[in-house]
Formats: sequence, C-alpha cells, structure tokens
Amino acid sequence: MERNNQLGEYLRARRHLVTPHEAGLPDDLGRRVPGLRRDEVALLAGVSTDYYTRLEQGRERHPSEQVLQAIARALRLDEAAADHLYRLGRPALLPRAVTTRVSDELLRLMENLRDVPAFVVGPAQDILAANPMADTLYAGFARFDNLLRMIFLDPFAREFYGDWDTAAEVAVANLRATSVQFAGDERIERVVGELSVHSPAFAALWARYEVRPRTREDKHFRHPRVGGLHLHFESLAVTSAAGQHLSVYSAEPGSASADGLVLLRRLAEQETTSERGTSTSDRANSPHCRKLRDR
Repeated sequence: MERNNQLGEYLRARRHLVTPHEAGLPDDLGRRVPGLRRDEVALLAGVSTDYYTRLEQGRERHPSEQVLQAIARALRLDEAAADHLYRLGRPALLPRAVTTRVSDELLRLMENLRDVPAFVVGPAQDILAANPMADTLYAGFARFDNLLRMIFLDPFAREFYGDWDTAAEVAVANLRATSVQFAGDERIERVVGELSVHSPAFAALWARYEVRPRTREDKHFRHPRVGGLHLHFESLAVTSAAGQHLSVYSAEPGSASADGLVLLRRLAEQETTSERGTSTSDRANSPHCRKLRDR
C-alpha cells in the first residue's frame, strides 16, 4: 500500500478517469495523457497549476477543505470518492483502532439468524465469525477466511459468482474505502501486498482507485449443491466494534432462491463439523456459530 503520497496517487488516478467531454472541455487530438491534464483540473478547481501540481507530487500536504471540495467537483467524484479524498487530504484525522474480537452478544445474535447466511468481517475483509448457513454457502472454497483472497486467489470463485467481474470490482472498491478509515492497519497492508503480488487482476483494480463502500447489493451465486441463488446482501456496521460489519444474505419470499435457502439450511444442519477442518479450539461456545479469528 502507498504510504508517502497517497493523496497524489489518488488525484492522478482519478483525473485519468475523467474525459475532457465529461468536464466540458475540448478534446484536442494532441492529448498525450488519458483523461484530464493537471492544468485542466487546476482550471476547473480554481487553483493555480503550480499548486495542483505540488498536491499531486506530494510537495503540498495541507490543502484546505475548500480546495478539496473544488477538486472533488472538478474530478466529478461521487459522495464516497469525495469522502475518500477528504480523508487523504486531512491527515489530522486520527486512524481508528481496529478490534477483531467478536463479542459474545454478537455471536448470540448470529445464532438466532438460522434461516439466512450471516457472518462478521473485519476491515481487511477477514471472516471473523460465521453461522452454519454461511459456512455451507461458501463450502466450495478451499478456505472461508478472507473474502478478497477467496475472490482473487481461489479458482472456485469464478464458478461461484454469477458475475465475477462485478464481485471483484465491488470488493476492491470497498477495501479502498476502508483503507483510509483505518489508515496504517497492518492487516489491510498485508492483504493488499499479498494480492498485488499474486493476482494481476487485483493489482489492476487496486490501481484504479475506485472507492465505494459495500453496504447493500443483489448477488447471484452458483452453489455446487443448491444451484443458483439470487440473494440480497446487507452490511450492518457493528458500532460497538470499530471496523466490524455483520453481513447478511436474504431472498425474496416465495422465490426459488428462498427455497434454495431452505435447502441450504438443511445441509448446514447435517454438518456437525466444518468442512474446512476448523479445530475445536477455534469454535465459539455456541454450537450454532463459530468464531474464526480473535487477534
């Protein structure tokens, strides 16, 4: 992960994504760079070219809130991308402490979600705890440990996700959003480093600097035993544990996918131990919900 000039890297990546036509500027044939030039962004933001250049080069690290707002408008950033820019440009915001211990209360809550897959993820998208439905939903993967690693490094992902490209893009954009909220988190840096080395697809998406927190979406899965599942995903922030989110899948009542979840639950009930070889010491006290990480 970039440490020295994250703001400059982000600005450069985002201006390359804006066409002159989108910005209301003429698109001359002699253009040598994709997207906008530095002087064009400066013009649109109402700052000098020299000042904007110093921002990109990391020689100016204290832009005002008004300047950041103007640049966000010039680069046509949506709310999530603009928030990411503000966090990078205002480093006085203290990084938030991360906790990976899943509380007993949250585990008990997940016990009661017996009809839907539910699991808890940390900032780096590590699976911190999962109920049996979630275990069974992701049973085709070699390991149910980190959503990003599963998507990019496990070959089964391209069979499991009905739209792998979208799943990959959403996962990386979500990690980008989290990476600034928890700046300096060693686990996030390790995940980014590992995937950047071993997955060209991840490295390419990471370099695009797309920022989009993953809160809700519709997903299509191809489960090896249940078949096609069209599920709605909700990510609920755990306010008592910074960085944790409770992820829950549900299906439209009366739909074929709702019937699929009934079958998934029956399969989950038949499994007395995890198919991933989790040791007894890794399990929570409850027989219904297991805790995978407690770091």
